[in-house]
Amino acid sequence: MNPLLHPRSIPKSHPTILLLVAASCAWFVPLASPQRIPIDPQGAPEYAHSIRLDGDIILGGLFPVHSRGDRGTPCGELKKEKGIHRLEAMMFAVDLINKDPELLPNITLGARILDTCSRDTYALEQSLTFVQALIERDGSDVRCANGDPPIFTKPDKIVGVIGAAASSVSIMVANILRLFKISYASTAPELSDNTRYDFFSRVVPPDSYQAQAMMDIVTAMEWNYVSTLASEGNYGESGVEAFVQISRETGGVCIAQSLKIPREPRTGEFDKIIRRLLETSNARAVIMFANEDDIRRVLDAAKRNNQTGHFLWVGSDSWGSKISPVIGQERVAEGAITILPKRASVDAFDRYFRSRSLSNNRRNVWFAEFWEVNFNCKLGMHGKRPGSLKKCTGLEKVGRDSSYEQEGKVQFVMDAVYAMAHALHRMHRELCYGYPGLCPRMANNIDGKELLNHIRAVRFNGSAGTPVVFNENGDAPGRYDIFQYQINNRSTEYRVIGSWTNKLHLKLETLRWRTGDPSLPQSVCSLPCRAGERKKVVKGSPCCWHCERCEGYHFQASEFTCELCPYEMRPDINRTGCVPIPIIKLEWHSPWAIIPMFISMMGIVATSFVIVTFVRYNDTPIVRASGREMSYVLLTGIFLCYAITFLMIATPDIGVCSLRRIFLGLGMCFSYAALLTKTNRIHRIFEQGKKSVTAPRFISPASQLVITFSLISVQLLGVFVWFAADPPHTVVDYGEQRTQDPISARGVLKCDISDLSLICSLGYSILLMVTCTVYAIKTRGVPETFNEAKPIGFTMYTTCIIWLAFIPIFFGTSQSAERMYIQTTTLTISLSLSASVSLGMLYMPKVYIILFHPEQNVPKRKRSFKAIVTAATMSGKLTQKGGDRPNGEVKTELEHLTFLTTHINIS
Repeated sequence: MNPLLHPRSIPKSHPTILLLVAASCAWFVPLASPQRIPIDPQGAPEYAHSIRLDGDIILGGLFPVHSRGDRGTPCGELKKEKGIHRLEAMMFAVDLINKDPELLPNITLGARILDTCSRDTYALEQSLTFVQALIERDGSDVRCANGDPPIFTKPDKIVGVIGAAASSVSIMVANILRLFKISYASTAPELSDNTRYDFFSRVVPPDSYQAQAMMDIVTAMEWNYVSTLASEGNYGESGVEAFVQISRETGGVCIAQSLKIPREPRTGEFDKIIRRLLETSNARAVIMFANEDDIRRVLDAAKRNNQTGHFLWVGSDSWGSKISPVIGQERVAEGAITILPKRASVDAFDRYFRSRSLSNNRRNVWFAEFWEVNFNCKLGMHGKRPGSLKKCTGLEKVGRDSSYEQEGKVQFVMDAVYAMAHALHRMHRELCYGYPGLCPRMANNIDGKELLNHIRAVRFNGSAGTPVVFNENGDAPGRYDIFQYQINNRSTEYRVIGSWTNKLHLKLETLRWRTGDPSLPQSVCSLPCRAGERKKVVKGSPCCWHCERCEGYHFQASEFTCELCPYEMRPDINRTGCVPIPIIKLEWHSPWAIIPMFISMMGIVATSFVIVTFVRYNDTPIVRASGREMSYVLLTGIFLCYAITFLMIATPDIGVCSLRRIFLGLGMCFSYAALLTKTNRIHRIFEQGKKSVTAPRFISPASQLVITFSLISVQLLGVFVWFAADPPHTVVDYGEQRTQDPISARGVLKCDISDLSLICSLGYSILLMVTCTVYAIKTRGVPETFNEAKPIGFTMYTTCIIWLAFIPIFFGTSQSAERMYIQTTTLTISLSLSASVSLGMLYMPKVYIILFHPEQNVPKRKRSFKAIVTAATMSGKLTQKGGDRPNGEVKTELEHLTFLTTHINIS
């Protein structure tokens, strides 16, 4: 099998053979003898569009010497850097290899360099020259003018090809001809497919690495919404496809639009592209895989549409650090971030190229054209530059009379040539060991697989000192420099801002933007949500969302969800987590506590004063007539009603809660048990007096105390049962002040006493109070001289009014946020008012008489005058009514009245 051409690559019926037949006339030279074959590359017509360097082994070269032509012409203007610099680099590398005694000793490398004119179809037509040596020519039907058979010049056998530059050219040439190729600039990812392009290698990394590097740049800039722009063709489309694929795999970056620049753009096409990009104006970053000409026209369209400073350009290596795309539109390109395979300038090439002149570089058939373009002059009448330009002198010097900067791919061109040379050297050492020059095994036939293995196995330091290696797919490792186009003090430069070697290393502090703001510009569909807000993603666009605040007691659990805080917690100020709800209680300094405490303290002082007065005047008639034992029980209850206020305000704990249960209803129970016993005694005496003069049972002081403490014991028994059924403890009630705004939420520390328990605790005392009121009503007709029936009645009426007012206030505020304060204050004040009414109506008049009118504090026998008058009055009434009664009945009622007077005033 021929190593240079796969058997299925060019079948005899392949249409490309027609191109060879059409080109064959260049090889049919009418010669009288073989010596007439021209060998001067500039003089031979068949080499007019190619460069030929003789050698033992010939390498092909494909370079875009000219740009793509317009209006049907295959070639356009000369490319000084991408064309001339690169092909000169190949010839320079061949020269160095031929001079190197260690590399391919006694073997001379030659070259056949063609112009692709930046067009894949034209490049394919030119590349057919490389396979002419493999095609047998039949000249039986062809005769020269003199009738002699034609003499064919022997075509060069091309071992391998250096090139091409454009990926589309490399793909087409590799698909059709399947030549050994080492490219210096083709970066399309599909060329890494070893099953289709098994003879293809490259010294530049594929765009899959470049796309990853560009994705890392976008991520580092915190951009998540970008557009892509590609030149139609393998390079642009495959580069964008690789970028889009990476964005899908990694996530976090969304593609707003993917636009394509046609091969033959119509008028206004680039203005239309700018308008399309502005449809998603938030996607300011534009990822560009476009050729140099398209980049320049895109920038120009952005400038025409007044979009200077809007777009954030991220350019691939086709932009790199080139000046030509940004000339005249520096402002619109300012801030552009570009990427370029890591490279270094080759100083030896600079010296070589600066020394080139028309006289010493006749082997380059395009050098005269370069001379005219570079120095803006014309070479005689046959020069290719139109117009009235100055005439070239031939004494101009590159770098002195014109600007010069080494083109970026020069290093890679030289590395590609050296890679082929090292592979051939390894192969020569293996097949021709010890044989000077080419041995027959290499001269006649080179095994393709064997040479491929040697190419993939090369490893050496390239022209810039960087290692040159290939992986199993023939790709070079990814090493890139990251540039930013900056304008500083009216000067422009591509400044290195970082590098990429499997991972990004970016110097953010070196970035400069048009606005002068050091912060990174934004290219996002939606701005980041603030703390405490969740993202509600727009369907079909994961980088676009609406921000929704976590409301109520919800906090931001993740980027996309809000969750409810635990019941005892609330969201923090940023709603990014939960914090415990503050716990409060009724403080001593609160106005809700100060007022009840003031009333209680005044009541305690007044009660203590009454008790002290009664103790001091214990044996006086008024104290004795009041019922000393029952009075002290009643005053104890009044004192407890005042004292419970302080327990209700104190910080809840087990001890306080226990005391609250005991004394909350005990004070009222003491008071109303004593009053009930008193009113019951009066009622029983009067009822008994209506029937007979015999005294009722259990009216002695001792009996009264037993009855009173029996009633009180019922309250205590209920409390003890409550203790056993539900031991006292504290709770934190988070529902009482759970407001709609979590900031205002509070947990209330309280004793575990429900409203029902409270009512049950006070219920027995209220029952005593109601019963006492009933007896007060029944005894309302007792004469005012007969003990305390009427003051007790007034006390009970007033107390009932107080507690009737308490019930709606207490239960009506159960849903209020101030519930704890209102209910505690209402309860304590109601207790204090009840105690104050009893104290004021039952004991203050007595204390007043004891202290200020001691003359009235005498036994009732000494002031029986009033009793006599009263008795006489009642006697008169009875006499008036007794006209119709028997005398015996009237006499009996008078006896009963005397009996009642006697018993009621007994202390």
